[in-house]
Amino acid sequence: MTEHIDLEQSLQMYQQMAKIRAFEEKVNELYKSAKMPGLAHLYSGEEAVAVGVCEALDRDDYITSTHRGHGHCLAKGARVDRMFAELLGKEAGYCRGKGGSMHIADPDSGNLGANAIVGGSMGIATGAAMSAKMRRSGQVAVCFFGDGALGQGLFYEVANMAALWKLPVIYVCENNLYGEYTHHTETAAGEFIARAQTFGMRAEIVDGQDVHAVFMAMQKLVERARRGEGPAFLQCDTYRYYGHHVGDINRAYYRAKEEEREWMTNRDPLKILSTRLIAQKLTDASVLERIEADVNAEVEAGVAFALDAPFPDAREVDEDVYA
Repeated sequence: MTEHIDLEQSLQMYQQMAKIRAFEEKVNELYKSAKMPGLAHLYSGEEAVAVGVCEALDRDDYITSTHRGHGHCLAKGARVDRMFAELLGKEAGYCRGKGGSMHIADPDSGNLGANAIVGGSMGIATGAAMSAKMRRSGQVAVCFFGDGALGQGLFYEVANMAALWKLPVIYVCENNLYGEYTHHTETAAGEFIARAQTFGMRAEIVDGQDVHAVFMAMQKLVERARRGEGPAFLQCDTYRYYGHHVGDINRAYYRAKEEEREWMTNRDPLKILSTRLIAQKLTDASVLERIEADVNAEVEAGVAFALDAPFPDAREVDEDVYA
């Protein structure tokens, strides 16, 4: 799985996953200490998907995100301090404090925005891919969405157009098993991948906890899209460690504690990568510990920056707001 991934790139991916994990842990603390307004949907456990996908992209490639989108934003190049500022409603945030957790956008890194509507960004990503094809820019667009979004009709409309017009878009389904509080087997008939194959689309399933596997699968799909060979669908099987949102504390009524422990203990994306690198004698634990220490320091500095940053002036309330 690692024949085309060198140590430097592997450590970069580990650093990105560790940053997302540390960021989300701090978001949870901010919520529980009543410093953050509103709710957030934590990405902990799913880091290998965002990092593996975005590692295969160029900075000017596009992504669209979801309500559980902090990991996508960070993996595509967003800064920790401005992310925290946005979550806290501060002027220094990416949307000047008006977007909050579920509507962060950063066009400079190709992030066309998170979206609180389930599946809501599918049309945006497909439109971005159409624009790239018309401009012959060589860019690709990636649409992240959860398994629950396949219950929305929009996917079938845009997938049909993308296949007909051979658009350079990759639909990344983060199958974390649950749509809010319901297992996907209770809401979705058949196999997810079959839905994309119906349109004659290239479709693959990958272990979403293995960042190397995600990256290598994505790299091939991106190269294929750049060659003009059309859209693809990548199903990444993964798991969210926390509840649907930060207020979803007691999950025992819809998923077993034993299941959570199994994924956290044996299927953790950071542990899978660190164990592999150490077992292959490519690095040692001290290197990974330094990476984690640097990431934690960056996150702590980002939180301090956001807490001290000013709120936007009330006179700006109707500025930069579009419908």
